[in-house]
Amino acid sequence: LKKHYTPIAPPPDRSVLETMVYACCLENAPYEAADDALAKLQELFFDWNEVRVTSVTELAEMIDALTDPRASATNVKRCLQMSFETHYSFDLESLRKQNLGKATKQIEKYGASPFVVSYMTQAALGGHSIPLDKGALSILVVLGAITEAEAAKHTAPGLERAISKSKGVEFGSLLHQLGADFIASPHSPNVRKFVQEIDPEAKDRLPKRATKKKKKA
Repeated sequence: LKKHYTPIAPPPDRSVLETMVYACCLENAPYEAADDALAKLQELFFDWNEVRVTSVTELAEMIDALTDPRASATNVKRCLQMSFETHYSFDLESLRKQNLGKATKQIEKYGASPFVVSYMTQAALGGHSIPLDKGALSILVVLGAITEAEAAKHTAPGLERAISKSKGVEFGSLLHQLGADFIASPHSPNVRKFVQEIDPEAKDRLPKRATKKKKKA
Protein backbone atom coordinates (compact mmCIF):
# COMPACT_ATOMS: atom_id res chain seq x y z
CA LEU A 1 0.00 0.00 0.00
CA LYS A 2 2.82 2.42 0.82
CA LYS A 3 4.14 2.03 -2.74
CA HIS A 4 1.09 3.90 -3.98
CA TYR A 5 -0.26 5.95 -1.05
CA THR A 6 1.02 8.17 1.75
CA PRO A 7 -0.31 7.57 5.28
CA ILE A 8 -2.54 10.36 6.59
CA ALA A 9 -2.93 10.97 10.30
CA PRO A 10 -5.76 13.05 11.81
CA PRO A 11 -4.72 16.46 13.20
CA PRO A 12 -4.20 16.26 16.98
CA ASP A 13 -6.15 19.45 17.69
CA ARG A 14 -9.44 18.37 16.08
CA SER A 15 -12.33 18.26 18.56
CA VAL A 16 -14.48 15.16 19.11
CA LEU A 17 -17.43 16.80 17.36
CA GLU A 18 -15.28 17.87 14.40
CA THR A 19 -13.93 14.32 14.21
CA MET A 20 -17.49 12.98 14.04
CA VAL A 21 -18.51 15.36 11.25
CA TYR A 22 -15.27 14.69 9.39
CA ALA A 23 -15.80 10.93 9.61
CA CYS A 24 -19.30 11.36 8.12
CA CYS A 25 -17.68 13.15 5.17
CA LEU A 26 -14.73 10.74 4.87
CA GLU A 27 -16.80 7.56 4.60
CA ASN A 28 -16.25 6.19 1.06
CA ALA A 29 -14.58 9.46 0.01
CA PRO A 30 -10.99 10.64 -0.59
CA TYR A 31 -9.25 12.53 2.21
CA GLU A 32 -8.92 15.67 0.09
CA ALA A 33 -12.67 15.79 -0.55
CA ALA A 34 -13.44 15.23 3.15
CA ASP A 35 -10.99 17.99 4.15
CA ASP A 36 -12.72 20.35 1.73
CA ALA A 37 -16.19 19.38 2.96
CA LEU A 38 -15.34 19.98 6.63
CA ALA A 39 -13.74 23.32 5.78
CA LYS A 40 -16.85 24.43 3.89
CA LEU A 41 -19.19 23.43 6.71
CA GLN A 42 -17.07 25.40 9.17
CA GLU A 43 -16.64 28.45 6.95
CA LEU A 44 -20.09 28.79 5.38
CA PHE A 45 -22.19 28.26 8.50
CA PHE A 46 -22.36 30.36 11.64
CA ASP A 47 -22.21 27.31 13.92
CA TRP A 48 -23.00 23.59 14.06
CA ASN A 49 -26.60 24.30 14.98
CA GLU A 50 -27.07 26.04 11.65
CA VAL A 51 -25.69 22.96 9.92
CA ARG A 52 -28.08 20.80 11.93
CA VAL A 53 -31.18 22.70 10.78
CA THR A 54 -30.10 23.02 7.14
CA SER A 55 -31.79 20.71 4.62
CA VAL A 56 -29.98 17.63 3.34
CA THR A 57 -30.32 18.92 -0.21
CA GLU A 58 -28.61 22.21 0.61
CA LEU A 59 -25.83 20.52 2.55
CA ALA A 60 -25.26 18.02 -0.26
CA GLU A 61 -24.87 20.86 -2.75
CA MET A 62 -22.14 22.39 -0.59
CA ILE A 63 -20.15 19.17 -0.17
CA ASP A 64 -20.66 17.89 -3.70
CA ALA A 65 -17.01 16.83 -4.10
CA LEU A 66 -17.70 13.80 -1.89
CA THR A 67 -18.42 10.39 -3.42
CA ASP A 68 -22.04 10.40 -2.20
CA PRO A 69 -22.83 13.96 -1.03
CA ARG A 70 -26.44 13.22 -0.09
CA ALA A 71 -25.56 10.22 2.05
CA SER A 72 -22.81 12.18 3.78
CA ALA A 73 -25.12 15.15 4.37
CA THR A 74 -27.76 12.84 5.83
CA ASN A 75 -25.21 11.29 8.18
CA VAL A 76 -23.91 14.69 9.29
CA LYS A 77 -27.39 15.96 10.05
CA ARG A 78 -28.42 12.80 11.88
CA CYS A 79 -25.33 12.72 14.09
CA LEU A 80 -25.59 16.44 14.91
CA GLN A 81 -29.29 16.10 15.69
CA MET A 82 -28.89 13.08 17.95
CA SER A 83 -25.86 14.46 19.77
CA PHE A 84 -27.70 17.76 20.33
CA GLU A 85 -30.76 15.97 21.67
CA THR A 86 -28.49 14.02 24.03
CA HIS A 87 -26.33 16.89 25.34
CA TYR A 88 -28.25 20.05 24.34
CA SER A 89 -24.95 21.36 23.04
CA PHE A 90 -22.29 20.55 20.45
CA ASP A 91 -19.53 19.76 22.93
CA LEU A 92 -18.61 16.07 22.94
CA GLU A 93 -15.26 16.37 24.71
CA SER A 94 -16.65 14.50 27.73
CA LEU A 95 -16.46 11.32 25.64
CA ARG A 96 -12.66 11.40 25.98
CA LYS A 97 -12.99 10.97 29.75
CA GLN A 98 -15.37 8.04 29.59
CA ASN A 99 -14.56 4.34 29.49
CA LEU A 100 -13.91 3.46 25.83
CA GLY A 101 -16.72 0.92 25.65
CA LYS A 102 -19.22 3.36 27.13
CA ALA A 103 -18.06 6.15 24.81
CA THR A 104 -18.42 4.02 21.67
CA LYS A 105 -21.92 2.95 22.69
CA GLN A 106 -22.81 6.61 23.13
CA ILE A 107 -21.54 7.41 19.64
CA GLU A 108 -23.64 4.56 18.26
CA LYS A 109 -26.69 6.18 19.88
CA TYR A 110 -26.00 9.29 17.78
CA GLY A 111 -26.92 7.20 14.76
CA ALA A 112 -23.31 7.00 13.60
CA SER A 113 -22.39 4.34 11.04
CA PRO A 114 -19.89 1.59 11.98
CA PHE A 115 -17.23 3.49 10.01
CA VAL A 116 -17.85 6.74 11.93
CA VAL A 117 -17.84 4.90 15.28
CA SER A 118 -14.56 3.17 14.41
CA TYR A 119 -12.92 6.33 13.06
CA MET A 120 -13.87 8.28 16.19
CA THR A 121 -12.62 5.46 18.39
CA GLN A 122 -9.25 5.61 16.66
CA ALA A 123 -8.87 9.32 15.97
CA ALA A 124 -10.56 10.95 18.98
CA LEU A 125 -10.71 8.39 21.78
CA GLY A 126 -7.31 6.73 21.50
CA GLY A 127 -8.72 3.25 20.99
CA HIS A 128 -7.54 0.55 18.60
CA SER A 129 -9.98 0.24 15.74
CA ILE A 130 -9.51 0.08 11.96
CA PRO A 131 -12.26 2.15 10.25
CA LEU A 132 -13.87 0.17 7.42
CA ASP A 133 -16.34 1.65 4.96
CA LYS A 134 -17.86 0.08 1.87
CA GLY A 135 -14.73 0.74 -0.17
CA ALA A 136 -12.35 -0.86 2.31
CA LEU A 137 -14.63 -3.84 2.89
CA SER A 138 -14.99 -4.35 -0.86
CA ILE A 139 -11.21 -4.39 -1.27
CA LEU A 140 -10.83 -6.92 1.54
CA VAL A 141 -13.38 -9.16 -0.18
CA VAL A 142 -11.60 -8.86 -3.53
CA LEU A 143 -8.31 -9.75 -1.83
CA GLY A 144 -9.91 -12.78 -0.20
CA ALA A 145 -9.23 -11.46 3.31
CA ILE A 146 -12.90 -11.58 4.31
CA THR A 147 -16.06 -13.13 2.88
CA GLU A 148 -19.06 -11.40 1.33
CA ALA A 149 -21.08 -12.41 4.39
CA GLU A 150 -18.55 -10.79 6.74
CA ALA A 151 -18.53 -7.62 4.65
CA ALA A 152 -22.33 -7.50 4.80
CA LYS A 153 -22.04 -7.58 8.61
CA HIS A 154 -19.39 -4.83 8.42
CA THR A 155 -16.78 -7.03 10.08
CA ALA A 156 -13.24 -8.11 9.32
CA PRO A 157 -12.49 -10.81 11.91
CA GLY A 158 -8.96 -10.66 13.32
CA LEU A 159 -8.00 -7.36 11.68
CA GLU A 160 -7.25 -5.52 14.94
CA ARG A 161 -5.13 -8.49 16.05
CA ALA A 162 -3.22 -8.64 12.77
CA ILE A 163 -2.54 -4.88 12.75
CA SER A 164 -1.01 -3.54 15.95
CA LYS A 165 -2.37 -0.38 17.57
CA SER A 166 0.87 1.46 16.74
CA LYS A 167 0.24 0.78 13.04
CA GLY A 168 -3.55 1.25 13.18
CA VAL A 169 -3.74 4.84 11.93
CA GLU A 170 -1.18 4.22 9.18
CA PHE A 171 -2.78 1.02 7.91
CA GLY A 172 -6.32 2.39 8.20
CA SER A 173 -5.49 5.46 6.16
CA LEU A 174 -3.70 3.48 3.45
CA LEU A 175 -6.52 0.95 3.12
CA HIS A 176 -9.07 3.76 3.08
CA GLN A 177 -7.35 5.46 0.15
CA LEU A 178 -7.36 2.29 -1.91
CA GLY A 179 -10.99 1.67 -0.98
CA ALA A 180 -12.01 5.20 -1.98
CA ASP A 181 -10.29 4.80 -5.36
CA PHE A 182 -11.97 1.43 -5.84
CA ILE A 183 -15.44 2.81 -5.05
CA ALA A 184 -14.91 5.78 -7.35
CA SER A 185 -13.73 3.65 -10.26
CA PRO A 186 -13.89 -0.15 -9.75
CA HIS A 187 -12.82 -0.78 -13.35
CA SER A 188 -9.82 1.58 -13.25
CA PRO A 189 -6.80 -0.14 -14.85
CA ASN A 190 -4.49 1.38 -12.23
CA VAL A 191 -6.60 0.16 -9.30
CA ARG A 192 -6.99 -3.30 -10.83
CA LYS A 193 -3.25 -3.53 -11.50
CA PHE A 194 -2.44 -2.51 -7.95
CA VAL A 195 -4.89 -5.00 -6.44
CA GLN A 196 -3.33 -7.79 -8.49
CA GLU A 197 0.13 -6.74 -7.29
CA ILE A 198 -1.09 -7.48 -3.76
CA ASP A 199 -2.75 -10.76 -4.73
CA PRO A 200 -2.60 -12.10 -8.31
CA GLU A 201 -5.58 -14.36 -7.58
CA ALA A 202 -7.71 -11.28 -6.93
CA LYS A 203 -8.14 -10.95 -10.69
CA ASP A 204 -10.99 -13.46 -10.60
CA ARG A 205 -12.73 -11.59 -7.78
CA LEU A 206 -12.59 -8.12 -9.33
CA PRO A 207 -15.92 -6.80 -10.66
CA LYS A 208 -16.60 -7.57 -14.30
CA ARG A 209 -17.92 -5.06 -16.77
CA ALA A 210 -21.50 -5.66 -17.80
CA THR A 211 -21.72 -7.06 -21.32
CA LYS A 212 -24.33 -5.75 -23.66
CA LYS A 213 -26.79 -8.37 -24.88
CA LYS A 214 -27.07 -8.66 -28.62
CA LYS A 215 -30.46 -7.86 -30.01
CA LYS A 216 -32.24 -10.74 -31.66
CA ALA A 217 -32.82 -10.34 -35.36
